[in-house]
Amino acid sequence: LGRGIIVTLEAVRFKFQVQVGEIRSLPGLIDNNKGRYAVVIFEDLYMYLNLQGQNRANLDQYCRDFNVGIVFLLHYRKKPEDNPMAINEASYVGSFPLRFMSSVRLKDYEINATSPLLRITRPGSVVSTSIVPVPSPNDWTIFLPYHHTYTAVTLASRLKPPKLRKTKRRSNKLIPVLLDQGLYDGIQRVFFGNNLKFWLQKVLFLDALSYLSYGRLSLPLERYFQIDIDDIFVGVAESRLLVNDVQALLNFQTELRKNVPGFTYQLGFSGKFIYSGTDEESEGDRMLLKLADNFSWFPHMWSHMQAHWFSNASKLCEYMDINRQFALRHSLNTSSNYAVAPHHAGVYPVHQQLYHCWRKVWNITSTSSEEYPNLRPDHRRKGFIYRNIMVIPRQTCSLFTHTMVLDMYPGGKEVLLESIDGGSLFQSFLYNQVNVFMTHQSNYGNDRLGLFTFDRAMKFLYKWTNLRLVYEPPEVLGKRYFNLYPEEVEPVWSNPCLNRRHLEIWSEEKNCSSFPKFVVVGPQKTGTTALYWFLNMHPHVKSNLPSPTTFEEVQFFSGPNYFKGIDWYMSFFPTPENNTVLFEKSATYFDQKVVPKRLKTLLPSKHIVVILIDPALRAYSWYQHMRSHHDAFALKYSFYETITAHRGVDPDGLISLQRRCLDPGFYANHLENWLDFIQPQFIIIVDGDMLKTDPAAAMFQLQKSLGFTEIYQYNKILKFDERKGFFCQVQPKGKSKCLGQSKGRKYPEMEDESWKYLTKYYEEANLKLFKLLERLKKPIPEWLKKKSK
Repeated sequence: LGRGIIVTLEAVRFKFQVQVGEIRSLPGLIDNNKGRYAVVIFEDLYMYLNLQGQNRANLDQYCRDFNVGIVFLLHYRKKPEDNPMAINEASYVGSFPLRFMSSVRLKDYEINATSPLLRITRPGSVVSTSIVPVPSPNDWTIFLPYHHTYTAVTLASRLKPPKLRKTKRRSNKLIPVLLDQGLYDGIQRVFFGNNLKFWLQKVLFLDALSYLSYGRLSLPLERYFQIDIDDIFVGVAESRLLVNDVQALLNFQTELRKNVPGFTYQLGFSGKFIYSGTDEESEGDRMLLKLADNFSWFPHMWSHMQAHWFSNASKLCEYMDINRQFALRHSLNTSSNYAVAPHHAGVYPVHQQLYHCWRKVWNITSTSSEEYPNLRPDHRRKGFIYRNIMVIPRQTCSLFTHTMVLDMYPGGKEVLLESIDGGSLFQSFLYNQVNVFMTHQSNYGNDRLGLFTFDRAMKFLYKWTNLRLVYEPPEVLGKRYFNLYPEEVEPVWSNPCLNRRHLEIWSEEKNCSSFPKFVVVGPQKTGTTALYWFLNMHPHVKSNLPSPTTFEEVQFFSGPNYFKGIDWYMSFFPTPENNTVLFEKSATYFDQKVVPKRLKTLLPSKHIVVILIDPALRAYSWYQHMRSHHDAFALKYSFYETITAHRGVDPDGLISLQRRCLDPGFYANHLENWLDFIQPQFIIIVDGDMLKTDPAAAMFQLQKSLGFTEIYQYNKILKFDERKGFFCQVQPKGKSKCLGQSKGRKYPEMEDESWKYLTKYYEEANLKLFKLLERLKKPIPEWLKKKSK
């Protein structure tokens, strides 16, 4: 039951928290004197009834104080072995003036038109057949109230009722969904006598959330949509459109505009294949061209080739331009600035050449794909913007290139009808405020399943819901989508190598082995450059290539480079030889909140390496680093003045310097951010003091933690340089190679007043770090042990 609830909440993008298993304690319900939750949902009524007394009292009081409603599901309960007939007897619902009866099979399911709960749901129709939800045909529970707080939301009749003891109910109508208006104890509730597998329950569930939350958990009733017809002029003979099919398409569009003003089909064309069918189908092509002004056209590829087959952008652009010239010759209206890539190849995973040529040749501003972040589950599809092209999620509608005849539909025509009548197509309209539906030319010939499907779908939608369908052109639709979901503007890149479908539409020139195996994430001024240098001494370890702007750091996950895409990122990593381990080092990653999610999504199950030194020393080192780079505020103000500056009193530039000195030193807080996305076994802690004073020992521990099979003996190649004041690499003939002059720079000792201030400032943070590392069973740096005594 819980899974069905979660899928629904994810589909409508409502934020929620799940508590699994026996509820020993409630989650925090109040934050700053405000209720955290608008509705509480129990997947089983008995979970609520069995709450420990004080927990239930606290929850009830919270609901009264903050006008929070409760949703209960009560499904089929097995017959007790000692009383097999008890399932057909009415049982009391705790202390409520309410009874229920399970194992009931229903028919003639209808909506109570007077129920105040209704918003999306439209009353007036009846599901007349026997309702058989999975897994059992006798899976319904009905409610028998005896208090005026309760009103029926739905009504139904019993199918072949057995002989039962008489009840006092006068009506022979049963109540599968019940509203408690709160007149009994001040709390409004909705009781569902089943799970959410029956399609009408899903609609009512959304109405329950809206009603109980006083509209806080509601979707608008408008549903914006477009219907694409891919593969125009593509297809083998006898699968293409005839003249009558074209006319039927136009007639349906005209009819649809009566309810959806301005609705226009989007036709995706590949010009190379025009007139490739039978003589009758060629006449159909001519009819399409004759009626072209009635439709909106968008480019596929000239011969339906996939974009990722082109590594050369110039060649791809030339190829696209052939299709553009075809559109110009035939006066096709492509002003929508919309395109769809055959097989979605190149849209996601991103093929940079495709986006470049779309902009250059067609001035494309929007596209759609079913591949981001993954094809399945479809309710989790999202959008993103790349190179100023809006990518919005595309939905299938149970129509594919091979589905042309109703009686030959895979699995039988009932499968398609189920999708339309409350199934996946209906739910796309129900859950998604914006829909782009994918169909194909072949769906509009033969049995014209494309027309049949959407005609039936829209009639069903208008019959059972109050939803209003609205058409908008692709670019307008794209802008609406990202106004609704601004959090999706920025993409989150996943690893194509971990998805078979993505690998199929990813360039063969790209190498899955060119991703790093671990990442040194910082923080800055803790010895990350030294570690980078030491790791590159290992004969089987290679770092990322240097950047012309950020030197040894790629800084991909933490800044604007991220939006250049993974092709750009992978260009920094050589194709590794056998047994070579690639790694990246970017010290800016550690304290950037966006990085852990991005890194985990692209590089799951990869280690991150964190170097920890005394945060006071790190702060001082950053200050001196900024002085050496001639930062005006570091030069003007002392270190003590910097760390004790006050916002609103001192200059903003000084406060900015202060925060970069101090904030990264709250190590535990930043590590907790990483732990939200990365499992503890993939986080490696390096003692920064050990790395400085005994690097061979530190590197030995790091190699073991990374699982290296060949441990490199750093004690044979590292030697302390008295002149430099740190370890250097031993070279032939007794020479040594050290880091550059900017590394290991000696600074004046920190003043006592700064030490005392920072010791106090970080005292609580260091204790928190000690406890966190202890709980995670990570090695605790020596400097931290001393501070925690």
